[in-house]
Amino acid sequence: MGYIISTFQAIVPFLFVLGVLIFVHELGHFLVARWYGVKVLAFSLGFGPKLVKVTRGDTEYCISAIPLGGYVKLAGEEVPTGDPTEFHAQSKWVRIQVYLAGPIMNILLALILTTAVLSQGADVPLYRSAAPVIGVVDAAGAGAKAGLQVGDRVVRVNGKDVATWDDFDMVVANKANRELDLVVERKGSYQDVVVVPEATGDFDMGDLKVGPVLRPQILDVVADQPAAKAGFQKGDVVLTVGGERPKTREDVVSRIQKSANTPLVFHIERAGTPMDVTVVPELKNKVGVVGLSIASYETRRVDPNLPTAMRMSLSQTVESAQIITKTLAGLFTTETPVNNLVGPVGIAQMSGQTAKLGWLPLLSLMGMISLQLGLLNLMPIPVLDGGHITIILLEGLARRDFSMKIKERILFAGFALILMLMVTVIFNDVTRIFR
Repeated sequence: MGYIISTFQAIVPFLFVLGVLIFVHELGHFLVARWYGVKVLAFSLGFGPKLVKVTRGDTEYCISAIPLGGYVKLAGEEVPTGDPTEFHAQSKWVRIQVYLAGPIMNILLALILTTAVLSQGADVPLYRSAAPVIGVVDAAGAGAKAGLQVGDRVVRVNGKDVATWDDFDMVVANKANRELDLVVERKGSYQDVVVVPEATGDFDMGDLKVGPVLRPQILDVVADQPAAKAGFQKGDVVLTVGGERPKTREDVVSRIQKSANTPLVFHIERAGTPMDVTVVPELKNKVGVVGLSIASYETRRVDPNLPTAMRMSLSQTVESAQIITKTLAGLFTTETPVNNLVGPVGIAQMSGQTAKLGWLPLLSLMGMISLQLGLLNLMPIPVLDGGHITIILLEGLARRDFSMKIKERILFAGFALILMLMVTVIFNDVTRIFR
């Protein structure tokens, strides 16, 4: 019963996410085709047997059984008859616009969703935008085995500069079980370190088991408890406890629990000003307590207005697009491991897990997948929108249209490539499930 409930909880968000993305994509093709007077014969969400269908004018709108895509069927797309309302009766520029419309709609949806999420505000971890200086090293992790040490500042990875933890983590996450050449700054000199990230989690993300320098921060102070009486305030950043710098939140909690009825000096930072606060933990249930809620890392609150959220969304989308484009290109150069690719089952897992966190994380995931879908469809692979556009451009250069036989061969080659990709991602998904 629990398995059925868990599956249901994953499938519903998956169908919602995929349904919206497919609808938006196909709507782009539909609207531009209709704008130029092209007759649309069918608008379908899904493939295969039609579950629901309604005809309005010349168009049949339907929902089909296999929810892994959709299509807009245009008059004369397969067998032109010369009717002026047919797709191939239009100019090359009009046909390119029809093909471009789907991916562009997905990219616009990504921008809108990201703007909506950012406009709600968030507590942003400060370490994400800080220089990648190592503050914690797991003795059993890949980083420690390669010789990384606390205090190392990662300067370059595979010959490219990394300025922040976000930059560093993005590279490592995509390189599970693959060598990385690091240049680290250690005590004023530079060291070369070769490391192989471990594959961790459901999606085989690379992990060195090293972390940033974290400063625990006070999330909340319970009224009438020792911490409140001592003068702690929400937002205080813990620098030292009893003269020692805590590496983790757990270090702070452990020191408090071991100091019942004993004065404990906290060196904190409040609004940029360092100060000392002394508190005496009370003994409760055999451990010391002070009435503090403590976060693992320091954050700052960001509450952008709509114009600012739009600018942030554009910047974030452009950065993500660059990363996605590089990742897709890496499939052809072996730079991107194919076992990192995620298929429908993986997307369903992510959708289900993210939906449990709330609407905002789910919308954020939807925006990311929409951007990936838009960029993937722009790739010059036959069958995809980008492939069709490439064929039209080649016909323009050749100053003649290719024969249907040549187009069929090109499309068949593209179909074979996409089929291989689908088999690979589904194999990856199944392997993750059984593992």
